Amino acid sequence: MTLADLSTLVAHYGYDVVFAALLLASAGVPLPAGELLVAAAIYAAKTGRLSIAVLTLGGILMAAVGGVAGYGIAHSLGAVGLSRFGGAVGLSPARLRLGRYLFLTHGGKIVFFIRFIAVLGPFGGLLAGVNRMPWLRFLLFNGLGAAAWVTTMAMGGYLFRAFFASVGRPIGFAALAGAVGLAIAAIVYVHRQGASLQAKADALLLEGDGG
Repeated sequence: MTLADLSTLVAHYGYDVVFAALLLASAGVPLPAGELLVAAAIYAAKTGRLSIAVLTLGGILMAAVGGVAGYGIAHSLGAVGLSRFGGAVGLSPARLRLGRYLFLTHGGKIVFFIRFIAVLGPFGGLLAGVNRMPWLRFLLFNGLGAAAWVTTMAMGGYLFRAFFASVGRPIGFAALAGAVGLAIAAIVYVHRQGASLQAKADALLLEGDGG
């Protein structure tokens, strides 16, 4: 959808469409919530019909709650499903232990920054839940990440509305390219360090599970 299409949605439905999109997107539904938030901030700056403070504070709350919902669903259902059927898609018990280890050691950074990565943004809570990230740690970094991301998008759209309107599409392509680059870098890192990381994961998690 174009920025004009999103602005039309905002004009018709106001806060409701923005908050619903942020809630669902943060729970794992692939919706253009960030772009919609920017469109709403630009609309607020142009018309004064929406409050940027309400957009920002309400958006932070919805994004944080959505992340918690995604975490809860994945933690209760995703882990069980992966343990039963993960082998069918190449996720052996060893690979699952590696994922858990990466979230145990780097989960805070992943949950905080993933919201800024196009394509991957909606899946932070789901990934944290599936990989059984400690819930208190998740709550902290999920809240911080939601606050940083929503504030950046809302205030960016509000303060630099002309810039966002003119270069929104190039930014989207750049964000997508950045996401692909980060994913490739992560894959290369895990591949090169795979044996060492797997050994550390097995030592920590097999011992913690009683061998």
